[in-house]
Amino acid sequence: MDPKSDPKPLPKPLVERLQDASVFTLGDIMLDRYVSGTVDRISPEAPITVLHISREKVMLGGVGNVAANIAALNGRGHLAATIGEDGAGEEVRRLSNALSSIEAGLVAQAPRPTTIKTRFVAGTQQMMRADVEDTRDVEGDVGEQLLGIVNGNIKKHGALVLSDYGKGVLSLDVVSAAIKAANKAGVPVVVDPKGADYSRYQGADVITPNKKELAEASNMTTETDAEVVKAARHIMDKTSIKCVLATRSADGMSVIDASGDVVHMKAQALDVFDVSGAGDTVVAVLALGLAAGGSVVEAAQIANVAAGIVVAKTGTATVSLSELSHSLHHRDLDQAEAKALGADDAQSRIEQWRERGLKIGFTNGCFDLLHPGHISLLSEARGQCDRLVVGLNSDASVARLKGSDRPIQVEAARTAVLGALSDVDAIVVFSDDTPLNLIEALRPDVLIKGADYAKKDVVGGDVVEAYGGRVHLAKIEAGHSTTGTVKRLKDK
Repeated sequence: MDPKSDPKPLPKPLVERLQDASVFTLGDIMLDRYVSGTVDRISPEAPITVLHISREKVMLGGVGNVAANIAALNGRGHLAATIGEDGAGEEVRRLSNALSSIEAGLVAQAPRPTTIKTRFVAGTQQMMRADVEDTRDVEGDVGEQLLGIVNGNIKKHGALVLSDYGKGVLSLDVVSAAIKAANKAGVPVVVDPKGADYSRYQGADVITPNKKELAEASNMTTETDAEVVKAARHIMDKTSIKCVLATRSADGMSVIDASGDVVHMKAQALDVFDVSGAGDTVVAVLALGLAAGGSVVEAAQIANVAAGIVVAKTGTATVSLSELSHSLHHRDLDQAEAKALGADDAQSRIEQWRERGLKIGFTNGCFDLLHPGHISLLSEARGQCDRLVVGLNSDASVARLKGSDRPIQVEAARTAVLGALSDVDAIVVFSDDTPLNLIEALRPDVLIKGADYAKKDVVGGDVVEAYGGRVHLAKIEAGHSTTGTVKRLKDK
């Protein structure tokens, strides 16, 4: 059959069903550590740079990141993996237990260490990665314990994910037995593969190699659409795997199934910053989509959009259901409306910006009937920062502040107009009479208000200055106000 390209609109009802789906995840888990700081000198001991550490963070990697993505999308599931009897293992256990919708079955094994990947980052540049790992296959009794968890729980779930990072959990015996258990229960199997021999995944429904992995497994080139299809079909013919979802970085994704159908999907990323863990996001969304009753193509379409969101974040990141739903809803609309964020998503976005070294500014208002004074304020505000967040009073808030005949434009219209301005990077609607709670949550570096205020009267100014931020008073363009415009209209 002829290859298709994005054959139909994305299935939003399937997106809504993701939060009702449940996925069993099995594979190699690891602790991802990010050690961040600045470099401003060379060591006197050797010709190497000195990293002045300012921050450290840890998160789940490998199959743990798959489970974290499932939880972030409000999905449910079970996580089975091994850890060492060490401090890193306890940290993995703590992080896993924090995934409230995921039941963790972690088997401790000594003296095998917990896998740790430590990344040293200066500014936005990763300098080095240091790994602690033991890649030998798990011992028989540990494998039996893992399979006992699979056999006892697989029927409760709508899909099985095997996340293979080559760290020894997914031995041939474990993989084979897990796939057989899922096949018997009628549960689709999604494999994130490792190595060049995909025959070990025989019986799987979908494998998700990237372009390089597909080339190595097939021993064929994978640069063009036709070459990707040919390589995928070669693997399916050899292994009886039913479908290949090939992730192709800037070229998007390709779905090739045993019936001969081929679908190529364009990449959705607008801003690629860090591809760490993007494959885990794809696998998590794909499996949730299948568990929710979607086809491979439908689930892959949603996974493609999710990948576009996560590569704009730093580190091993996840995608929330609200982010995914919003991106799907707005992908064919003007990007202006896509700047509208809830408070939680705004905090996440700001954290991403900060990790790039960007300065965050905040201003707020009703912005009813946008006029030149507003434009001047927003332009000056954007000049004080790298990213400008606008707090927008809700309709109810405006009515309390301005009177029952206001606002003139509802908040959706005011949001769309503000979002069309290049100086505005994000908009958060708030319902309180003042933005104090929002300022405390977002912690902007610069708080901007019009110069008709005194600094001591700027709501949230004391909060911002207390943690080291500053308040900037922007010049007011005389003769412009929404209230004045409304009065003139009424007089006429």
